[in-house]
Amino acid sequence: MKKFLILLILALTLCAGVSCAPKENRNQDPESELSNSVYSELEISSFELSSPELSSSEAATTAAESRPEELKLPEALEKMTVPYLRTLDYSSKLEYDKDAVVEYGENFRTYIASYMTNDGFKLNGLLAVPEGEAPEGGWPAVVFIHGYKYPPTYETNGSSYRNYWGAIARAGYVVFKIDLRGHGVSEGRANGPYFSGSYIIDALCARGALQSCGFVNPDGIGLWGHSMAGNIVSRSMAVQPEIPAGVIWAGAVYTYTDFAEYGITDPTYVAMSSEPPVSGETDRADMYSIMQDLRGNPSELSKKFFGELSMLNYIGDLKGALEIHHAIDDDVVSVEYSRNLAGLLEEKGADYEYYEYETGGHNITAPSFSPAMERTLAFYDKRLKGAE
Repeated sequence: MKKFLILLILALTLCAGVSCAPKENRNQDPESELSNSVYSELEISSFELSSPELSSSEAATTAAESRPEELKLPEALEKMTVPYLRTLDYSSKLEYDKDAVVEYGENFRTYIASYMTNDGFKLNGLLAVPEGEAPEGGWPAVVFIHGYKYPPTYETNGSSYRNYWGAIARAGYVVFKIDLRGHGVSEGRANGPYFSGSYIIDALCARGALQSCGFVNPDGIGLWGHSMAGNIVSRSMAVQPEIPAGVIWAGAVYTYTDFAEYGITDPTYVAMSSEPPVSGETDRADMYSIMQDLRGNPSELSKKFFGELSMLNYIGDLKGALEIHHAIDDDVVSVEYSRNLAGLLEEKGADYEYYEYETGGHNITAPSFSPAMERTLAFYDKRLKGAE
């Protein structure tokens, strides 16, 4: 009993973030508040505990008390996990002025639209709607989730991703390119995807808004994500396994041990580590402590947290399919992230497609862009339109 209590106190101490403090690093990765060098910066400690021999009854009691499933995560960590996020209501309402057309595309119109998240934030996005009457049952749709963009300079109708979402819209899809919280004029704080449930909420409430808008097929809504949004897409599909299709381009951080192994590199990233955490969020120091625990000698509490944070343990629940694209010469996010994910999906018998490209870099640009987009549209057509 004494040994168990000592271990539990140590585990809770690690997850409370009091055992270490992060060093400031202005050259951090493009999509999270954790730098690539977190593991070399942190001094990994090991603990060797001794305790008196336990009687058989005491040992049985200790074993029962230390079962991982009975451990309780701190509230701030629990709110990031798939089981917690599955309990939330993601219904929302799409708001936009039909007379305020931003742009007339080849066969679609764009609008500035907004919706509310279930934690009270108003988020904006660019909404592309095909011309003409919606087919019976409504248009198929895609929630389009951007990768890392420096939040203070992010623009809703900027040039970033125009070729990407535009190609999907021209193919007859409603596309809702959402501005994640803290980006553009979206309310809230841009706190990164990997150690927060906020961006999952943003994506799924956007899906809820499309489901209730009246001109979208509520069962024909997929997800698209780039870079950090690979994590958002995968975790969102774990939270709502009925999502029929998710496409990821150059995605990162699926199992979290992959984050420890492969890292992320982007010298353009400007960290905002001086921002204080808002109410209900976990402080960055807590995250450094947890990552230290994972890298060093994982506690049962840490194992439980990461097991419920990633999509890995929920692959078997997926009813939809994933399509993954990655360029081998990506110098921001290693192609090993996607190779590792594809291997896990294959191992668990999931419905997926995986494509690699010799060139294209992190954005999978020409000449790889065209085949990647053609495959993306064929995948959506099959999963969202029912085409064979």
